[in-house]
Amino acid sequence: MVQAIQRRYPQLKITWILGKVEYQLLKHLDGVEFVIFDKSQGWHSYANLKRDLKGRKFDVLLHMQVALRATIASLAISAKTRIGFDRFRAKEGQWLVTNHAIEPQATPHVLEGFMGFAKAIGVTDLTPSWNIPVPAEDTEYAKALIPDESQVLVICAAASKAERNWLPERYAAIADYAATKGYRVVLCGGPTPLEKELAEKIQAASKSNLDNQVGKTSLLQLLAILKQASVVLAPDTGPAHMAVTQGTPVIGLYAHSNPGRTGPYTSLGSVVSVYDEVIRQQKQGEIPWGTRAKGEHLMQLIEVDAVIAKFDQVCEHF
Repeated sequence: MVQAIQRRYPQLKITWILGKVEYQLLKHLDGVEFVIFDKSQGWHSYANLKRDLKGRKFDVLLHMQVALRATIASLAISAKTRIGFDRFRAKEGQWLVTNHAIEPQATPHVLEGFMGFAKAIGVTDLTPSWNIPVPAEDTEYAKALIPDESQVLVICAAASKAERNWLPERYAAIADYAATKGYRVVLCGGPTPLEKELAEKIQAASKSNLDNQVGKTSLLQLLAILKQASVVLAPDTGPAHMAVTQGTPVIGLYAHSNPGRTGPYTSLGSVVSVYDEVIRQQKQGEIPWGTRAKGEHLMQLIEVDAVIAKFDQVCEHF
């Protein structure tokens, strides 16, 4: 969305308020001033934001986050035009702090919702494209790990919530299958205990020699690795979308959220999902587009054979 605006208005000054983790991924973007909002500081984060923006006045605020935290944070931003979501999607009090709304959309992907903000300020080319600069040393790191033209399956197994993770023995089964097809398998992810433990369980359950890189890479190194991958396997998690920005096919695993709304945008045809059957069992009548399914064991409904079939389908194109 930001880069679509830059293509339409190349001289426009853009300030982006975002979290400190996300900043590590995007900090090299051209033409963008970043202001970091560190939510880990609790109420101090709002005071710090107000201090950082003191005396600043903006022409337009694009209020693209519907969390209550963002609604409160927006009070520190002085802007003439304050654009938010349409009334149906302007949750958590967002509609109270905006004075314009983007066009309503019946069944949008999250990306399409964001692009509605670009459209609201006159951008006409809404074709998604990404250019996230990666330092040469991070690209070299990834190419040393995964040389060009390698056949590599990267598994980013962990989502932010444990209930959205697939079973380790099933990840291992896919890794073993990929190995029989000549693919090297690399495990990737962040440094949290949850992610490390899941990776260790996958390794223990696998008969193959897996390269465990979980917790060993920066976000930009991970982005570069995802670019070098042949295919990525992931649940509803950030690295799936990072892979999309690099043009790498993604096999997404979905049970709790609607992949039509939050799936890997350019690989929606490669998703393995049980969401539709689960949500029909849990809800009656017309189901709102963003409704989440509830349950700790829904991911167990995704069968290994279905993922193997999708893997074969994706790999036919190589």
